[in-house]
Amino acid sequence: MNVYAIFADHVREAVAALAAEGQIGAGLELARVVVEPPRDASHGDLATNAAMVLAKDAGTKPRDLAEKIAGKLRDVAGVARVEVAGPGFINIALDTVFWPRVLKAALTAGLEFGRSDLGSGEKVNVEYVSANPTGPMHVGHCRGAVFGDALARLLAFSGFAVTKEYYINDAGAQVDVLGRSVFLRYREAATGETAEIPDGLYPGDYLVPVGKALAEMHGGEYLAAPEHEWLPIFRSFAIGAMMVMIREDLAALGIEFDVFFSERSLSVGAVDKVGATIEALRTSGEVYEGRLPPPKGAPIEDWEDREQTLFRSTDFGDDVDRPLKKSDGSYTYFAGDIAYHKDKVDRGFLKMIDVWGADHGGYVKRMQAAVKAVSAGRATLDVELIQLVRLFRNGEPVRMSKRAGSFVTLRDVVDEVGRDAVRFMMLFRKNDAPLDFDLAKVIEQSRENPVFYVQYAHARAKSILRNAAEAFADLPAAPEGFAGAALERLDDEGELTLLRRIAGWPRLVEQAASAREPHRVSFFLHELASEFHGQWNRGKDLPHLRFIIENDRELTSARLALVHGVATVLASGLRVLGVEAVDEMK
Repeated sequence: MNVYAIFADHVREAVAALAAEGQIGAGLELARVVVEPPRDASHGDLATNAAMVLAKDAGTKPRDLAEKIAGKLRDVAGVARVEVAGPGFINIALDTVFWPRVLKAALTAGLEFGRSDLGSGEKVNVEYVSANPTGPMHVGHCRGAVFGDALARLLAFSGFAVTKEYYINDAGAQVDVLGRSVFLRYREAATGETAEIPDGLYPGDYLVPVGKALAEMHGGEYLAAPEHEWLPIFRSFAIGAMMVMIREDLAALGIEFDVFFSERSLSVGAVDKVGATIEALRTSGEVYEGRLPPPKGAPIEDWEDREQTLFRSTDFGDDVDRPLKKSDGSYTYFAGDIAYHKDKVDRGFLKMIDVWGADHGGYVKRMQAAVKAVSAGRATLDVELIQLVRLFRNGEPVRMSKRAGSFVTLRDVVDEVGRDAVRFMMLFRKNDAPLDFDLAKVIEQSRENPVFYVQYAHARAKSILRNAAEAFADLPAAPEGFAGAALERLDDEGELTLLRRIAGWPRLVEQAASAREPHRVSFFLHELASEFHGQWNRGKDLPHLRFIIENDRELTSARLALVHGVATVLASGLRVLGVEAVDEMK
């Protein structure tokens, strides 16, 4: 039950009625009409901009139109007051008897309360993490992984048919470096001589067991062999071992993917999807042979003064056309990425979301141009950029991991503070803002720790319900059993605040999904937790406001319904974030 959507329909019905009566013109564009909470709570419960955005097309003054719309809205059931403010804003106050309807809906729907049909079943591909399979995942990957997973969950909760995808970058120079690094660990295991890892190779101890496994399989067979004999074997084995490690790291975060797509599969043996994509774009006129002009100002990383194969990305808003082949005839990374996204289009995905690190910001325009080209303009690519994570412990920067050799691993962080703390805190700031993550602060049991504060609110709600069951032995066992309580008795301002917050959950879900901003969910839950803790504290000082009144069963049942509603929304929101809604704090 989305109160704001319901009243947006009432506003549209009011406009249609005015048009039918001849008071305004018919056929007004209503897409810009919104109903939302007023900026000042004293103005009421809802506000709409309808008159402000429709007045010009209606051929009237905004305030005059607002008065007409307000007149219609005053007849809507559940409306206590409608006022026109300023140049034409309409503020609506609801009767207090309206809010129990929302609570009943929450109790009946349970964890499904807030689920939306915003996406109408539209297919969307969300690709995230996609780290090079050259080692364990680091804390930077962690933020992108959590964001992408929460976004996928949020979109699914909002009615989209979501496919979660991981792109394995198992082609290119970095996996050759991996193969050479593993060879040194293999030689170390086979000969007993300590390996000296030169600059440019991967020094982490995580490759030691991979080298040992290869030594057990092959003995000394490849010690004196030329590189071209052992590199494909060692590279393939190492990639497989790294993907096992990466999957385990992801599992520690509670993340699973629907698809793992191999970059190498685009061009292997007789299959050359990259070349086929280039030729298809050449046929349609988006690829040509030419020269790039010399760069002006800052150098362009892929500029070469030679005749080469170029993609007309400037036709789609990019700054310069982009090369698709290197001077040695091999494909550029960009060419491979075009073919990969064309494969997504061929699989039926016309809506794609990629989650990238902030250092890839300059790559966005050209990739969006490519998606338009390979789909004949039918597909869209949204790119969400993830800023860096700075890791601290009690305010001091955390040193790199001994196992990884050059960075702090994701697994180290999860093992130290737990999955829930990592996931919630990675989502407690907007993705395009840097994040300071303090390992000591996120395990504090205090109000200053957001994840504890929210989980504690859910645990407190469950504790209240357990205590109530001891005081009243025959209370309903399920939340929906409280839907018939005397909810009209919830008339304290703190109780009404909680009811309004619960009513805002369905709208928040749609807003967060539309904006691709799962951090809004964590903010909402923190606000709900704060209001719930606040009402509990008021009951400590004012006994008549306690949730359990032993000599008033009717009022207790109504307040327990409210507690169930709070717990339901907290659990629903935490599930979207991939965080456990605990029943007890340990």
